[in-house]
Amino acid sequence: MPQTAYPVAIRSESPLRRVPRKRARETDTAHPGLVQALGWFSVALGLTELLWPRRFGRGIGVGEPMGLLRALGMRKLTSGLGILSRRNTVAWMRSRVVGDLIDLALLGASLRSARTDRGKVAIATAAVASVTALDVLGSQRSRARAGDADVVEVIASIAITHPAPELYRVLRDLESLPRVLSHLKSVRLLDERSSHWIAKTLNGSQLEWDAEITEDLPDRRFAWRSLPGAVVPNEGVLELVPLPAGRGTAVRVELRFRPPGGRLVAGVGRIFAGAPEHQIREDLRRWKRLLETGEVPTTAGQPHGRRSVISRGLP
Repeated sequence: MPQTAYPVAIRSESPLRRVPRKRARETDTAHPGLVQALGWFSVALGLTELLWPRRFGRGIGVGEPMGLLRALGMRKLTSGLGILSRRNTVAWMRSRVVGDLIDLALLGASLRSARTDRGKVAIATAAVASVTALDVLGSQRSRARAGDADVVEVIASIAITHPAPELYRVLRDLESLPRVLSHLKSVRLLDERSSHWIAKTLNGSQLEWDAEITEDLPDRRFAWRSLPGAVVPNEGVLELVPLPAGRGTAVRVELRFRPPGGRLVAGVGRIFAGAPEHQIREDLRRWKRLLETGEVPTTAGQPHGRRSVISRGLP
């Protein structure tokens, strides 16, 4: 099928929110203001219940259940410190929501008791309900941040002693991409903009998705992205930059994807045999050698002498 060049960018919403690499590192450790405020609030309230349970109980109209208030205070303090530690924030925010529901249940039971100040208990219940709404919102924001953190970004580049138009003709033929990127099994064109991709996995299975061209600048750059519903939402960009004095072209590859199960699971390993950035660089080096020498050097099948103890990996 003949290739059609799109001389201008095709603007469309990306399935992976675009974040510059440096900024991504900063936002990975930055706390949303609401979540951080809820963390400090949880710590302050927990300390109050731990240190002054009698005054706190009287203030909310439930009397002086010292042991119960101290236990609730310890729970709030632990949740607050967990949120402020910036580790597993989603789980700690969920614990806040669960704790709020427990507090509401206990306050609801106190409203039915004749031994409590129902007016104060009603005010405390309204306050806890408001905090619960904020905790739910904070939990949702934390989950959204966790989703962004799951996006893996791979950037690699190499200089090749071939002119940009020649490299563009090879790379723009999407069906030839598996010869450049080894984790791809095949790419099949569906129409001028759409294609079907199959990636190889380490366990012998394969992942499939449809993608579309989102930008095409002949001899300079083209980009693609997966269509909605892909098992591995992804997008990629290939850029060609002529080097000074006719020394060839710098080829830059940028891939962004959300692996199955998230960054902290073995999703990346299901596609890439090791570090993704390392493999992409090796793919580019192999392609460079193939273009410049006509063959890829290998030691497979070559005779060798007796291996040393170190090379055999023996003690």
